[in-house]
Amino acid sequence: MTYKGVFGWFRLLLGLALLGSVVWQVTDRIINNLFRPWDYFSKLSIDSAILAGIVLIMSGLYLVNHRSETRRMNVIRLGATVAMIVIGAGYHLLLGDGAIDARDVGYAWPVLPNLIIHTYGPILITLDYILSVKGPRTNFRKALWILVFPYIWVLFSIVRGFTAGEWPYWFLNPAEVGETGVALYILGFTIFGLGLAFALILLRRLAQKLTGNLANI
Repeated sequence: MTYKGVFGWFRLLLGLALLGSVVWQVTDRIINNLFRPWDYFSKLSIDSAILAGIVLIMSGLYLVNHRSETRRMNVIRLGATVAMIVIGAGYHLLLGDGAIDARDVGYAWPVLPNLIIHTYGPILITLDYILSVKGPRTNFRKALWILVFPYIWVLFSIVRGFTAGEWPYWFLNPAEVGETGVALYILGFTIFGLGLAFALILLRRLAQKLTGNLANI
């Protein structure tokens, strides 16, 4: 199979797995009469999984149809990759053992889709971005575009929090961490996200250089 075929089908399968995991979770919660759309779709992990799933499928279709990924698509895929790494790290470091919603006491999330969204997805999309050595490069200036999606999500979450009194995560709630605490968490995630983006760009360039050198041996 060709390079485009390998990465194209890999992205299609991973994208379908992420979107399928969301459908699985929604279906399970509907069956258990626990599906609250505003609550479920307000989570960054779910929104990031949906974004990554759509982006991977679109990019995969480019490749399996023997077309090259565009520079814009590469930047968007970088943003989706960073978002998935952030939710994976945030889940395992900050939220994995957090308190559950009182309305969900006694309910057990399906294990596999949760693992795909928070563990396997972030790992696989990261490997895909670093190892896909062919195609356009993203420079550091364009990497700043990765902040658009999370900042829109943060703005929406804060507006909804103050108007509806519902916060997707405790670190965005001023009543729990204070306004300064919220600002520091946002700043911290911004620095972390940009650092990840720059690291991914550097690692991909290193992989491109190494594969280029190996091809000349």
